[in-house]
Amino acid sequence: MSWLPTSDPALGETSCDALDLVIVPRVRDLGDGFAVRRALPHGKRQMVGPFIFFDHFGPVQFIAGKGMDVRPHPHIGLATVTYLFDGHIMHRDSEGNIQEIMPGAMNLMTAGRGIAHSERTPDVERAAGQTMLGLQSWIALPAGREEIDPSFQHFDAARLPVVIDNGVRARVIAGSAFGATSPVDMVSPWFYVEVSLAAGHSAPLDADHEERAIYLVDGTVEIAGDRFEGPRLLIFRPGDRITVRAETATRMMFLGGTALEGPRHIWWNFVSSSRERIEQAKADWKAGRFAAVPEEHEFIPLPE
Repeated sequence: MSWLPTSDPALGETSCDALDLVIVPRVRDLGDGFAVRRALPHGKRQMVGPFIFFDHFGPVQFIAGKGMDVRPHPHIGLATVTYLFDGHIMHRDSEGNIQEIMPGAMNLMTAGRGIAHSERTPDVERAAGQTMLGLQSWIALPAGREEIDPSFQHFDAARLPVVIDNGVRARVIAGSAFGATSPVDMVSPWFYVEVSLAAGHSAPLDADHEERAIYLVDGTVEIAGDRFEGPRLLIFRPGDRITVRAETATRMMFLGGTALEGPRHIWWNFVSSSRERIEQAKADWKAGRFAAVPEEHEFIPLPE
C-alpha cells in the first residue's frame, strides 16, 4: 500500500493558515570565500522542535589544494548534525572520534557537558579539489540532559532507511517518517528526513509531530495553492494536514519534533538554559580546560 496522498477527499486539503512562518535564510560570510545561508535561529523563531541552528552551505567549488578548514572549537548543551549532499568532510573530536563524512550519511555529535571538534577537507579531496553542498544543524538538548557525556554516532548512507514510492525518495536520517525509523539514538523526540520529489508528485508532512518545518534546498513547491522556491524554511502550525507538491524537481528536508520546555541561550557555539553555564564554558575554553582534539595543533580563540 502506498503511503502517498491520493485524490481521496477524505485526506483533506492543506489550509493556507497552516503555514506559521516563512524564513528566507540570511547569508553569512565565514571567511576564505566560504558563505552559508542561516535559517535558524531567527528573530521571529528560535527553534523548531529542538532544532536551534540551521546552516545551508554550498554549493562551493574548491580548487585543487584548497578546502574547508574549521579549526578546533567547543560546544556545550547541543548535538550537531552534519549532512552532506556532495563532498567530503573529515571530523575529529576531543573524544578521539575520527570520521570521514560522506553524502547521505548521518553524523550526530552530542556535546553535552562539553566537546571540541574540527571539520576539514580530507587530504585526497583537498589534493584533487571538490564541490561541497550540505547542511549543519544543532539540536538543543532537553532539561536534565544538557550535561550528559559527549558522544558521536555515525551511520553510513546504506544503513539509513530509504523509502521510494511514486516519484518520492525519502531518506530517514533521524526519528520516524514514511513508515520507516532511523537507527540513530536520540535524547528527545525529533525527526529529520531528506525528501526528493519529482516534478508533479506530492508527499505528506506528518501531522503527528508537535513542531514541523520544511527546508527547501532547491526546487519549487506548491502548498495549498501557494508557491515557494528554495532556499526557504517553511514552519507550520501543529496538527494541520500538509501536502507538498513539486512544481519542479525538488530537494528538501522535513524536520522538527517535540518542543523543548523553554527557550535557550545561545552564545557563539554554546547553547544552554543557563546564562551562568555559558559564562563557565567561555572561561573554560579561554583557559584551555576543554579536552584537546587529537592530531590538531591549533584552535579558534574565544571571540572578544
